[in-house]
Amino acid sequence: MDLAFIPSPSVGVVHLGPIPLRGYAFCIIIGVFVGVWLGNKRWVQRGGRSGTVADIAVWAVPFGLVGGRLYHVITTYEPYFGPNGHPLDAFKVWEGGLGIWGAVALGAVGAWIGCRRRGIPLPAYADALAPGLALGQAIGRWGNWFNQELYGKPTDVPWALEISSDPAIGRVGGTYHPTFLYECLWCLGVAALVIWADKRFRLGHGRAFALYVAAYCAGRAWIEYMRVDEAHHILGLRLNVWVALIVLVLAVVYFVISAKKAPGREAVVEPGAQSVEDADGDTTGSGADEAAEKAKVSVEKPAATTAAGDDAESGADAAGESAPDEPGDKKSGDTADEPAADAKPAGSGGTKKP
Repeated sequence: MDLAFIPSPSVGVVHLGPIPLRGYAFCIIIGVFVGVWLGNKRWVQRGGRSGTVADIAVWAVPFGLVGGRLYHVITTYEPYFGPNGHPLDAFKVWEGGLGIWGAVALGAVGAWIGCRRRGIPLPAYADALAPGLALGQAIGRWGNWFNQELYGKPTDVPWALEISSDPAIGRVGGTYHPTFLYECLWCLGVAALVIWADKRFRLGHGRAFALYVAAYCAGRAWIEYMRVDEAHHILGLRLNVWVALIVLVLAVVYFVISAKKAPGREAVVEPGAQSVEDADGDTTGSGADEAAEKAKVSVEKPAATTAAGDDAESGADAAGESAPDEPGDKKSGDTADEPAADAKPAGSGGTKKP
């Protein structure tokens, strides 16, 4: 059997009774869940509460799906609103066609709404979610493999992707560069880079997210250049190449300015939850634990002080009672002070009897 290429699936959908299971949608869903899982883990490490990332994702994910579809339809409008187009096909998300630029942009709007409702700074949330976004993209790109779309130029390299012919949509069979695989591997590298840089340099105030955006755009620019699917061109370059380059520059500018204006990392990322760092730099615990510890110390301190004072007083009383009178004393200590009371002041002078 010749394995000198990557085979494409013969179908992109499997029917489980009346329910269609589409490979593209399945990959997107898995990518979302993995991204939220990793984002939640990083959010807790930064001092936030578990579950907050998922709560905000309820806003971000729907906005992101709508934004991704809008970007695709606007930039590739011919199949929907061009001659012989089908406008209703614009709603068929399961057939493919989500632009990452629109997904991140409108998804950020949804995340901002969710963060605002909980009093959470959006840059801190974006930093926690950045590697998860890259990992989710890596998984989601396999949806293009199921749909046999977004491949590169013809090639005969051993890892070439086999594409079957489909005259109905003008698809020519052959072996092509698997750009979906290239982007998947690049996104995995971006996720690893952000995790390492965040731990090494303690990135904050949106800089981990900016690093993710810049690194992804750098790879997307050359991967996009390899693709052969239909796209609009500006000055000889595909539209998405220009978008990647522009967003790359903006991400770098934000990173530099943010590092100067707000160095370091946020001390508190979620109201009522505060991180406590251990020796390895990981963050655990919460503000409630710290408050309880402080309360415990403040309660024990007065108690210890009172106990020490009582011991001192009882010791003094015991010493006073047990001390015996000297044999030469006529009375107790009070009587011994009487001659001193009769003494005349110094320098007053004496008077002789007549």
